[in-house]
Amino acid sequence: MTDLPPSIVSHISLGTNRYQEALDFYDGVLAAIGAKRILELHQYNATAYGRQFPEFWIQAPHDQSKATVGNGTHVAFLASTKQAVVDFFEAAVKAGGSPDGEPGDRPHYGKAYYGCFVRDLDGNKIEAMYWDETLGEEGH
Repeated sequence: MTDLPPSIVSHISLGTNRYQEALDFYDGVLAAIGAKRILELHQYNATAYGRQFPEFWIQAPHDQSKATVGNGTHVAFLASTKQAVVDFFEAAVKAGGSPDGEPGDRPHYGKAYYGCFVRDLDGNKIEAMYWDETLGEEGH
């Protein structure tokens, strides 16, 4: 059996109608969880972020149509600490994002789950979450 990567997702793309503003927004927000610009294809209005490889793309739609928000769609970013979740939330709101769920425990997702939700400048729902493996079955 071949060693498999820990994630089943290669990358995710979100469309934007405000490319440069979106880059400014995500530069600050994703820095809170240790991610940065990895690949920039400005001729296509597309930029990828990640820690080691391009995992999250923000881009204008390839078909030149207006970007729209997916109903029921959101992207969750993995944070390494609860404080990184708080920093992500604060950076997003400061950069013009709309709060959609303050940082906190989310026991309905599991006792170890801590997260927050924000809408980006285009209205896309994004999340930062931390999974605290030390909590075990008993919880807090």
